[in-house]
Amino acid sequence: MTEIQRRGSEQETVSGDAAPESTVADGVSAEGAAKPDGGRVDPPPKPGPSSRISSAMSSSSRMSSRVLSHPGDRTALLIWFFWHVATYIYMVLAAPGRTEAPILDRLTPWDSDNFIAIAQYGYDGPPDMPDAPKLTAFFPGLPLLLRSMHVVIEDWSLAIVLVSFVASAVVAVALSRLSESYREGSGVWTVLAFFLSPFAVFMLAGYSEAPFLALAIPAWLLARRGRWEAAVVCAAFASCVRISGLFLALGLAVMFLVARNGLRGVGWRKIPWLALPGVPVLAYMLYLWGRTGNPLEWKHVEAEYWGRYAELPWTVLKNTWQRSMEDPVSLQTSYREEILAAAVLVVLIIWQLVRRRWAELAYLAPQAVALLAMSSFYMSVGRASLLWWPLYLSIGITGARKPWVFMAYLSVAAPVMAINVGNFTTGAWVG
Repeated sequence: MTEIQRRGSEQETVSGDAAPESTVADGVSAEGAAKPDGGRVDPPPKPGPSSRISSAMSSSSRMSSRVLSHPGDRTALLIWFFWHVATYIYMVLAAPGRTEAPILDRLTPWDSDNFIAIAQYGYDGPPDMPDAPKLTAFFPGLPLLLRSMHVVIEDWSLAIVLVSFVASAVVAVALSRLSESYREGSGVWTVLAFFLSPFAVFMLAGYSEAPFLALAIPAWLLARRGRWEAAVVCAAFASCVRISGLFLALGLAVMFLVARNGLRGVGWRKIPWLALPGVPVLAYMLYLWGRTGNPLEWKHVEAEYWGRYAELPWTVLKNTWQRSMEDPVSLQTSYREEILAAAVLVVLIIWQLVRRRWAELAYLAPQAVALLAMSSFYMSVGRASLLWWPLYLSIGITGARKPWVFMAYLSVAAPVMAINVGNFTTGAWVG
């Protein structure tokens, strides 16, 4: 091969489709490339300042586009948006003859009032609140957020509903990405399964589920990507919102230990990070110790006001079944839903055990103990089902392969979800 032919071949390699993006973007061809007649091409002039600025802006635009166009993000947000539209429509249609309360009042009953009371008055509660001691059962993360938002949003009810509104959008995107990390093309199915779950109304109301999940699911996703420091920071913020943050931390710790890179190399240096989610819980317990003399005061008031104390699992089931038969009709359906949710949790845990998904098992098993054996009857098991993202991942991933399975789930979950939206927003308890 002659020298001219050799240089021509090199030029074809540089200027072909396989050329690096930087070579094409900078507009620089290989120095010394051959002309067709065998001569040499002079290097192009260096770009001026305006060209460099334009190139930098173009690169920044491409980077932003890549971040904002993650596969499935837009679809996840569309599901989130139209789910809100649909539930608000149903909430309005369900109200006539059942309630005349303003929209915000329908979305902020019970626990929402407690969070707002803490944000306004601290754990002493308002002067006219006779059962103010129960407020210590609620962790300070959400009230602190509401207090900071009050600088710009005066209406407390609007603020807490906005928290759930924004947090649920984060949940939609994070859950889609998490599902895609397990199986490509499953994100849409998983997000649909989640927002059509029977107890999804708590993603609409001013409760702690949405802000917790907006921190917990990204923590799980970051851990799967090996970004342990960022994962445990998210988990620490989640622990500020709910005690479930400790269950999340346990799941992350098991994920770390069974990961391929686990303790190899310098992996052991990251172990202290895994204790970070426990710091907010410890800080809150120290606060309660100084305030009441009992670092577990939050657990004490749960037992006193909500009947959350240890019982044998079969006794808890028996008590719940009796309530489903003897309590007012408005609560009977709720207790039966609690029993079904408890059964789903048990099956889900067995499935994780069979599949040897140790991290998911470590996250779910403590919840089963807390919900099914640390209460005199099933309480808020249905609502807690929103925290079981392995359930929705299983439905979404299976649905992506077998749509009929998803349709079967949808035929049961969606009507129950609609009924629970109507009941909850007209004054009846669900989940």
